[in-house]
Amino acid sequence: MDRLFFMIGALSGAISVAAGAFGSHGLRAKLEPRQLEVFETAARYQMYHALALIAVAWAASRWPGSLTNASGWLFVAGTVLFSGSLYGYTLTGTRVLAMITPIGGVCFILGWICLALTARNI
Repeated sequence: MDRLFFMIGALSGAISVAAGAFGSHGLRAKLEPRQLEVFETAARYQMYHALALIAVAWAASRWPGSLTNASGWLFVAGTVLFSGSLYGYTLTGTRVLAMITPIGGVCFILGWICLALTARNI
């Protein structure tokens, strides 16, 4: 699992950088300032959690277990649901996508809690 989470984290980081550049250069003239801010939030949180996945990969190599794995999968789910829904919302204007965002946020929170509990259970 450590290599898988490392690979997903690295790829997610690359996607985050590409999304940030696209938002900054390709969307600045096409989106309202508030929409651009939402898009940038999606890219920023994706990067935070790409780095978190790399931390999970390190933790999984040292302390493999169900909490470590749960943390990684929750970060993956959070990225798809949180950042993905915000990207989709800003690009399409489909408001229902924005209603998915809090579920992704909860996944992020639970992922951090699982990661903390991993360290506690050493």
